Amino acid sequence: MPSPPPLDGVLVLDLASVGPGARASRWLADYGARVVKVGPVPRHGGVQVTPAFYAYSAHRGMQRALFDLKADSGRDAFLALAAQADVLIESFRPGVVERLGIDYGAVREVNPGIVYCSTSGYGQDGERSCWAGHDLNYLAVAGYLHCGAHGADGAPTLPGATVADSAGGGMQASMAILAALFGRQATGEGSYLDVSVADGVLSLMSLYVDEFLATGDEPRPGHSILTGRYACYGLYRAGDGGWLAVGVIEPHFWANLCRALGCEHFVDHQYDDDLQDEIRAVFTEAFSRRDRDDWVADLGPADTCVSAVQTIAEAVDDPQYKARGAFVEVEHPTEGRFRQVGPVLAGQHPGAGGEIPDMAVTATEELLAGVGYEHEELARLLDEGVVA
Repeated sequence: MPSPPPLDGVLVLDLASVGPGARASRWLADYGARVVKVGPVPRHGGVQVTPAFYAYSAHRGMQRALFDLKADSGRDAFLALAAQADVLIESFRPGVVERLGIDYGAVREVNPGIVYCSTSGYGQDGERSCWAGHDLNYLAVAGYLHCGAHGADGAPTLPGATVADSAGGGMQASMAILAALFGRQATGEGSYLDVSVADGVLSLMSLYVDEFLATGDEPRPGHSILTGRYACYGLYRAGDGGWLAVGVIEPHFWANLCRALGCEHFVDHQYDDDLQDEIRAVFTEAFSRRDRDDWVADLGPADTCVSAVQTIAEAVDDPQYKARGAFVEVEHPTEGRFRQVGPVLAGQHPGAGGEIPDMAVTATEELLAGVGYEHEELARLLDEGVVA
């Protein structure tokens, strides 16, 4: 009999509709947590952004509950549910949860064991704490964009993924929540987590930031092996117009690549700054002789650190991802069947996470009944429109 997922029995209330908070709850659900997406009642429907039906894995395995947090009875109902929760995630601007009466202090009063996670762009304090922003802004202020590739006009290029929201924010939040849950086992006490996406990106940049702080040498494009200084770490066009990623760092892998390209004379010059332009020119010409996939078929398994630059369409049919069970097929109540990324992070259960819910259907009555609300009281709250 299979063991239950790691977070089986953990109840998460997620007030974030998009962004890092929503990503964190997605991963927590994939680890087995029961996640309830909390939103405003219909008459306040414009308060939250509504993501596309497929976003965040279409809320696979989650439930939805709606509350009017500006009404006393709606807020009280939410706090009654929060009293039974293990984790609360919110992504309002600093100060909003206090005005709504659902801040950490208010929730802790009814649930001392709550792990309360606030996710925001710049954190709960500091001069930028109330600034609006998105993924690009947080990558900008932490140096990520400056150290990456630049276009012909010298402008930083847009990243191909929401690195800040995902790794800087969502993964930071989920790691902090898991650590807090682990700590709670020893103390019985919950905790407050102030997750700043910009801080998370700074942590991702620590390899370069620490170098600058220790040496005064400022990282920039072309500064190091990872930012384009050497020919052994870069992108090359193949004969069919496709691109190859060459990520060689270790000398023995470099030697393998040089021999495969007929460039043995470069084996001892991997980090010779005076020869980098020449090596790039030779590599560029060599890679142009064959199609991308032909190169990958030969070089990929030959310890050369060469891979194809794949499109999303290619990635979703990649045999390695298929072998890893990276994608699952689901059925949406209104949108039909489609594939999506499954629970792929280490330790998650393939195929876990439950069915795709109809997010127009709420579980509010069921949830409140589970924390002691009687039928008559629920009927009154529904009739008043403070829950839905």
